[in-house]
Amino acid sequence: MTYTLTDDFIELYKLLKILDLVDTGGQAKMIIEQEHVSRNGELETRKRAKIRKGDQIQVGDIVIHIN
Repeated sequence: MTYTLTDDFIELYKLLKILDLVDTGGQAKMIIEQEHVSRNGELETRKRAKIRKGDQIQVGDIVIHIN
């Protein structure tokens, strides 16, 4: 899956919501808190982590490339 940024960054929980991986921002925050998300191969637990071009996010078996 690929997501193209239109700004400098997007907060991690907002990205999960925009891509319809969750129904609500609250669900996105829960998934992140429960350590189901990695960023560039490392566990990411910051809900408002700034995701930028070149990052790779993995949620379960879904990989998101940020362009």
